Amino acid sequence: MVDVDGTWRFTALTGADVSALGQHVPWLTFDGDGQVYGMAGVNRVRGTWTAQDDTITFGPVVSTLMAGPPEATDAERAVLALLGSTLTVRAPDADRRQVTSPDGGTAELVRDESAGRV
Repeated sequence: MVDVDGTWRFTALTGADVSALGQHVPWLTFDGDGQVYGMAGVNRVRGTWTAQDDTITFGPVVSTLMAGPPEATDAERAVLALLGSTLTVRAPDADRRQVTSPDGGTAELVRDESAGRV
């Protein structure tokens, strides 16, 4: 099983230019108790997750409903689409994860325990 416990910042995301998002860069924290929370781009998200072999499946995910700039909103749509599907996860190294959804959406995340802290 691929380890995803901890906090991960998106560095690449299908449908969004993550490098241009500044303070709106999405991040997720996976707790070992099956809870996931983070920032999808504009809004905070919270839900559940389970892992089996090289896949992650998300349970119900809820988010706040604030408006934001178009670039961050595009990133958020892409993140929420990923959280709405079962993801295949690859671990090229200890601090990087690559995920793919059944519809071809992809993302790369790096371990970043400082993400989300003000």
